[in-house]
Amino acid sequence: MIRSSVSNCPVPTDQQPLNEYEELKNSWLFRDTTLDLREYITKIAWIWGLSWLVAGPVAAASFPPNKYIAHFILCGAAAASVGVVLALVRLYLGWFYVCDRLCSPTVFYEESGWYDGQTWTKPEEILNRDRLIVAYEIKPILRRLQFTFAGLAGMYVIGTIVWHLF
Repeated sequence: MIRSSVSNCPVPTDQQPLNEYEELKNSWLFRDTTLDLREYITKIAWIWGLSWLVAGPVAAASFPPNKYIAHFILCGAAAASVGVVLALVRLYLGWFYVCDRLCSPTVFYEESGWYDGQTWTKPEEILNRDRLIVAYEIKPILRRLQFTFAGLAGMYVIGTIVWHLF
């Protein structure tokens, strides 16, 4: 955890936006979004491949591979993509939450439980630091996730067109 550079910050260390960012950046699933493009795509492909463990048998039950190989592959691929979509939604929501906390001029925090929430206004220097982190670290991750969603949507459209050709 990073210590706050503001000595009078009342926000508990684990609820400070910068520490939430560092924790998210170092967690096993969220860390994958910070990898270079090749490694990131490899991780997404692994999720898709593992999703085939569920999607494959379901697709095989609907479209026996020995009779309808194209439909089996398309159905399995689309169903396996659901696992990727769920992982991407989780990643996007996590990064968006931290982005929102860093960009906000005020920080909502809980002192000891859900019933005693407080708000702290960030000093200008902390707000500027946090917004720089958002601009240079988090916004590129959110854009990458958005492009991944767009790529998946494009593959669904192509898969639908191919489906109707068979």
